[in-house]
Amino acid sequence: MQITQSPTLKEIRSHGTKTFPCAIYQTRSAGKGMLVKHHWHNEVEILYFFGGKFRLDINMEQFAVSSECLYFINPGELHSITTEKSDSPGEDAIVFDPAILSAASYDTTQIQLLSPIQSGRLLFPRCLTPQHPAFAPLRDAFGDIMRSFGRQPTDKSPREDRAVTEDLTTQLLIKSALLRILAILSAHSLFTPTEKNDDKRIAGIKTVLTYINENYREKITIRDLAALVSMNEQYFCRFFRKALDRSPMQYVSACRIRQAIRLLEDTDLPVMEVCLESGYNNLGNFLREFRKQTGTTPLQYRRHFSSGNPTANNQQ
Repeated sequence: MQITQSPTLKEIRSHGTKTFPCAIYQTRSAGKGMLVKHHWHNEVEILYFFGGKFRLDINMEQFAVSSECLYFINPGELHSITTEKSDSPGEDAIVFDPAILSAASYDTTQIQLLSPIQSGRLLFPRCLTPQHPAFAPLRDAFGDIMRSFGRQPTDKSPREDRAVTEDLTTQLLIKSALLRILAILSAHSLFTPTEKNDDKRIAGIKTVLTYINENYREKITIRDLAALVSMNEQYFCRFFRKALDRSPMQYVSACRIRQAIRLLEDTDLPVMEVCLESGYNNLGNFLREFRKQTGTTPLQYRRHFSSGNPTANNQQ
């Protein structure tokens, strides 16, 4: 299943089902560049990198990934993944709502661990490597969850997800593995209390990125974006580049080309209509930007995708 990106950065799709909010994602690299775009969600995400070279951005902080490791994304954290080396294999992820583990009885587990996690008062560790004694058992529990979903990545889709069925045994196995993960983290004192942080930069970036993703069809200027966060244009450009390692207009272009790719994959619209629907008023500018970001033309991309062999990196 080819996943299309939500037009806003806060994901509105469900991870799993309403009754069992847990899903896995297996992302496979299609080349160097953006693998998973900036977004955030209210669920916990656990990422397993099993090799390759990546850059993980979390709340304006960059983390270099060059070997096997586990990363934890807390609810509400803005994050993205960039492939730094073209032959990097990819990453696996588990996304779950902590409420899935809550019970009617208000026991010690609920009071001291589950409720604080759900309310954001307790944070997961950022990263664990194989040198940490908790890594191996955590990786084992992670693998048990992935196997419970019974899903292997295909060659066609760069990012695949799967929500578990309503099978009782499968859900019990997944829940027990999630509880093992919490137990291992707790046993090694790896949860940390939330520090009060009134830094408005993250909220500002979320505001700007959401605006771009909701208004990419319209004319967007630096002045418009700077006004959203009450900054002058020069300071805003420096602020944005420091946060996302690209200029505001480069991000706008990337957003528009992502939309163009989605339309080429999911519709039969002529290239000129794809151009207009993606926020470009000039076909020549659209074609130049599309080739710059994907290495091919819109028609060539559509033909490759239809044949089941997309050659462009469609996660830019």
